[in-house]
Amino acid sequence: MKAPGRRNVSGLYVRKGFRQFRQTVNGTLFRLTQTFRRAPEKLLVAPSDIRASDAFLGEEILNGRITLAGRTLEFGDVSPFSVEMPSPEFEARLHGFGWLRDVRATRSEVHYQKAQDIAKDWITAYRGPDETMAWEPEVAALRLTAWFSHSPVILKGAPLGFYRRFLKSIGLHIEYLKAVAPGAREGLESMRVRIALAMATLALPASAAAIQRAGAALDRELDFQILMDGGHVSRDPRAILELLMELLPLKQTYVNLGVEVPSRLIPAIDRMFPALRFFRHQGGELALFNGATSTLATELVAVLRYDETAGQPFKAMPYMQYQRLASRDAVLIVDTGHPITPETSAKAHAGCLAFEFSSGKHRFIINAGSPTNGPEEYRQLARSTAAHSTVTISDTSSASFSRFADLGMIVTGGVAQVGLERTEDAVDGEVLVARHDGYKDRFDLIHERTLQMKPGGVAIRGRDRLMKSDLSEPDPNCGLLAVARFHLHPAIQIKVVDDNEVLLIAPDAQTWSLTCFDAPVVIGEDVFFADSSGIRASQQIEIAFDAGTVAEIQWLLSQKSRFRAS
Repeated sequence: MKAPGRRNVSGLYVRKGFRQFRQTVNGTLFRLTQTFRRAPEKLLVAPSDIRASDAFLGEEILNGRITLAGRTLEFGDVSPFSVEMPSPEFEARLHGFGWLRDVRATRSEVHYQKAQDIAKDWITAYRGPDETMAWEPEVAALRLTAWFSHSPVILKGAPLGFYRRFLKSIGLHIEYLKAVAPGAREGLESMRVRIALAMATLALPASAAAIQRAGAALDRELDFQILMDGGHVSRDPRAILELLMELLPLKQTYVNLGVEVPSRLIPAIDRMFPALRFFRHQGGELALFNGATSTLATELVAVLRYDETAGQPFKAMPYMQYQRLASRDAVLIVDTGHPITPETSAKAHAGCLAFEFSSGKHRFIINAGSPTNGPEEYRQLARSTAAHSTVTISDTSSASFSRFADLGMIVTGGVAQVGLERTEDAVDGEVLVARHDGYKDRFDLIHERTLQMKPGGVAIRGRDRLMKSDLSEPDPNCGLLAVARFHLHPAIQIKVVDDNEVLLIAPDAQTWSLTCFDAPVVIGEDVFFADSSGIRASQQIEIAFDAGTVAEIQWLLSQKSRFRAS
């Protein structure tokens, strides 16, 4: 299938120029109006925050220690903004003020005072937009929404002078975000800017016209970013969860104030719930595709409790381009697409036809995922085809990446079209046949994968086939080595049966075997990028074959009786 709304990379330059022009004009107007800008009169409401909080982390802040993005900063009695940052991710989260929810969880006025002091430090140090991380549009938007939601923490017992300074800084944020909104990067950044601006019209005194304009701008963003099947334009399952955690409080604030809700907001949320369930394994974890990383069970529970439908997951996400095969306790989730737009592919992975497999509460076969924190080179390594449970040819990824100054490392080539057929009957169960052309330009080869889930979910048959673009057999002398990889969750143990079979054993002794008679089954070292505690060692299964002489391998995943160690 061809992805809806796919854009040519050449058009990036035209759109970039137009965005920069609009942002320059708005930025000039922003600077001219600052002299005459009046601070908002007062705060009207403090919107809810449904993200998980940790009172222990809030306690630590009082002791001059803050933990964010997997790093801890000791700042003692000085401002945390005056200390060298341990990582860019830490710095972004510190400036985003999301840690206020942890302080709020302490329910302690002493801790609230500490948060107020840190907010004073920030307002003193950052009096106006500059080129630092603090004023990245997405960071500024997250900070504004955090300030609104946790204003009872920051303003508890605050003197009138600070209250006025706080409101003045809020007014500065609003005007700044209005100025940069037209040039914000497509995806989460532009959505978060619009969410913050819509929230501002509710949390502060605003005219009906201003509320309507902000809602209309949010509607346009929802129309573009939330697909008809409820997926996100980035194709990242985690993005659905992130946006629901921000859109749900916004919707509730509209409702609580008796203000007309933007017309696209509720329908978008209603579509997103089934999409989120689509990517959820039965153990509660989200599938690791296209930038998704570890997800706390509390995060999913916090969001899904607002889902009034609680229906079964869809079998397919045709717009987001994924397929799901499920029978009883077995679940297969398969990536059958490619980036929808170049601009939203900054976190996209080269994982076409990769799948994840879970049985009961355990994930057996996964993708390596994206690191929550860590060096940039790890993030790029996690995007390679070799980090996914699919086939690589000649150690080459099925997508190519190029770096743009304002967009980052985006996908600029590779998979352009994915073919797909799906059938289901009582005898064969569910059968998915998909093929992609990501290796066509470099090797004149098409990768076709067949996945068959037998009735009852007790066996999955797989076939990986390589063929030329005219569907003929590859050249016997092509000399290309193909490798089918099956990345295993770190909790899964492996027991070798022989050269062609291994057992995959879950912590509760649930056991599946992986068998292939067309080539040896080899155990290899691996890394799991998406662990909540950081990058950790894991294992993978590799089935290597010569693309010219074998061209096709078949393998079988079958459930066994529970394994007991002797």
